[in-house]
Amino acid sequence: MEPPPRPTLESVTTIRDDGSRRFLYPSDARGIFTLGRRLSGLFLIAFYLSLPWIKVGGYPSVFLDVANRRFHLFGFTLTAQDAWLLFFLITGLGFLLFFLTALVGRVWCGWACPQTVFLDHVYRPIERWIDGDAVKRRALAAAPWTAGKVGRRVAKHGLFILVSAVITHLFLAYYVSLPEVWAMVRTAPGENWSAFAFIAVATGALYFNYAWFREQLCIIICPYGRLQSALQDDHSLIIGYDTVRGEPRGTLAEAKAQSAGTQIGDCVACSRCVSVCPTGIDIRDGLQIECIGCAACIDACDEVMEKLHRPRGLIRYDSLNGFAGRKTRWFRPRTAVYTVLLLAGISVATWAFSTLRPANFGVTRMTGAPYIVDSQYVRNQFLARIVNKRTEPQRFVVSVTQGPGDLRQTGFSGVVVVPPLGEIVEPLILQMPRLKYQGPFQVSMSVRDEAGKFHLERQVEFLGPDAKLLREEEAEEAHGSK
Repeated sequence: MEPPPRPTLESVTTIRDDGSRRFLYPSDARGIFTLGRRLSGLFLIAFYLSLPWIKVGGYPSVFLDVANRRFHLFGFTLTAQDAWLLFFLITGLGFLLFFLTALVGRVWCGWACPQTVFLDHVYRPIERWIDGDAVKRRALAAAPWTAGKVGRRVAKHGLFILVSAVITHLFLAYYVSLPEVWAMVRTAPGENWSAFAFIAVATGALYFNYAWFREQLCIIICPYGRLQSALQDDHSLIIGYDTVRGEPRGTLAEAKAQSAGTQIGDCVACSRCVSVCPTGIDIRDGLQIECIGCAACIDACDEVMEKLHRPRGLIRYDSLNGFAGRKTRWFRPRTAVYTVLLLAGISVATWAFSTLRPANFGVTRMTGAPYIVDSQYVRNQFLARIVNKRTEPQRFVVSVTQGPGDLRQTGFSGVVVVPPLGEIVEPLILQMPRLKYQGPFQVSMSVRDEAGKFHLERQVEFLGPDAKLLREEEAEEAHGSK
């Protein structure tokens, strides 16, 4: 195995001293954490890829129908007017991530991040199946190009491209639905050139990432590794090396001679923890931003300790205080603040989503003159828009619920039928007899379903000329007519 590129923590693990890329060939680990990550990873892959297939309320559980400005999320249907609710969803996930990081470190990175999940449980198994274990992969990379090496490379990268294309097509189904994706696949690329371009670019990006870039995304691009230094403290659960128990390190020969008086720690300097690390770090150097918390080093070290009949846990989940022999406090000011923020976010998000209604109702003033005055009426012209967010037709009634008794409504008279997930936009004219007009006033417009189970109200302002001037004009007209 190629030795670590640096004796200190001053450079990135995958960069050599001359600045060139150091490619990693992590060995396979076996143990309880590896098994747990594999089971959870397979579950998450099934979850990620099954969302477009599972229907809730007649639509995929996650269907971001951008073309029609409809967003279906686990039974909730949001329109463009409801986009403000996404703020609570995104910030809630952010507070949850902060809270979890303060408690259990980078559990997201090692166990649930799509980058780690797909790399460790899809692409790397394909690589091991074709190229062999870490030793064989490293030897194959260093070997000259032969027919056998070319065949393996073509098979591996062909499968990488195929898997990337499948993932991309299922990702596209989040936005256009599976039947639409299938229809696009069966037609010529020119008929859906924008979708075809997206598929080509996204497939290429996934292939580049998982076939070549890999851990560089976590180390160089993702900001979360750098944020963890601000989110964690000495009480946060991390993966670390017990220096008190493990140092000074010694070889197996030195370990056997320990009974003869050689004082060494439990670490036998086998570097097994380094060989299994997907980001190439040496966990014995302490907490590093490259560590994604995958726990492969724990399983690798425990396996060695068992063979040497020594206690497990030389590398383990613990806090910095725990490794130093001090008490770990789970409840502390940092977690208290994050808990308050998380609960506040959940409360506000719950209230916000409770305000969702099966329809939207909007009234906007038409462009042009704000009002029209003729010999009989003062008129205000609006555009009223009703959006049905249900999957079946709905019958609505639009009416004036608050305003002068002489105010009359033209448009949206009677029952209005709005198709499933459809909308109706029509002119709505409010007119006031000129002789009764006394100046601008507020009007409440209401839309309700025919059964009376749902209603929404909107406030608009009825505008007109100055009432005093209008009376003087009427008086002049009356005097002139005499």
